[in-house]
Amino acid sequence: MRTGWTPRRITRAVATGTLIRARDGVYLTPDAPDDVVDACRVGGALTCVSELARWGVFVLDAAHLHVAVPRTSSRLRTVGRDIRVHWVGAGADGWANAGIVEALVRAVLCQPVRAAIATLDSALHLGLVTAAQLDEVFAALPRRLRTIRTHLDAAAESGAESIMRIILRRLGCRVQSQVQIPGVGRVDFLVDGWLIVECDSEAHHAGWAQQKRDRRRDQAAAARGLVTYRPIAEDIFWNADAVVGAVAGLLAMHAAR
Repeated sequence: MRTGWTPRRITRAVATGTLIRARDGVYLTPDAPDDVVDACRVGGALTCVSELARWGVFVLDAAHLHVAVPRTSSRLRTVGRDIRVHWVGAGADGWANAGIVEALVRAVLCQPVRAAIATLDSALHLGLVTAAQLDEVFAALPRRLRTIRTHLDAAAESGAESIMRIILRRLGCRVQSQVQIPGVGRVDFLVDGWLIVECDSEAHHAGWAQQKRDRRRDQAAAARGLVTYRPIAEDIFWNADAVVGAVAGLLAMHAAR
């Protein structure tokens, strides 16, 4: 047994709650995250968006548990939740959670392009991936996906900002990120020099005190001839057509002046 863990000692540790038996031959400490425990019980280890979410990286949809399982595995257990299996080579360590490069490669392949860009932005912003590791990620991706590297921006502070940036650029806008405006403060985007776009989420804009600050910022911007649009993160993620329509309407109104 490794590190002096005899069968008797393991049995005693499980009985006293010092260890959790996740699967035959696989034991975890009680403080192991639920996703890690479930992945081990399935027969593998966390990977893709599930592993990235554990590190605090933005992923658009973490509803499924993504598990890397050796191709030689024959019986996978169910754990009462939706599982997405990633088969890995027989020589891989089936119990080691994915490293940052492997997790990012799988996440890019698993998600829509806009979400993949947001995930990569997030990993860069958090300082979890180096330039050399990013080279590895794109070297491992199909050629058709390598062009997304030119669309990355480590300055993006949220997934909503990343996806909103994509929407704005697809509309042909000139987009500046994280702009400091005198008398207003730092804004998420300044579009074509006159339109402020702020990506609002419940996490950062809840409560009346914060809403008052937001409205006073908008008022200060209006005094400078700037228009402010505040799409909510939920719409940016799941109702993009409405967001596109709103921005297009503002652009058309400004052009008609």
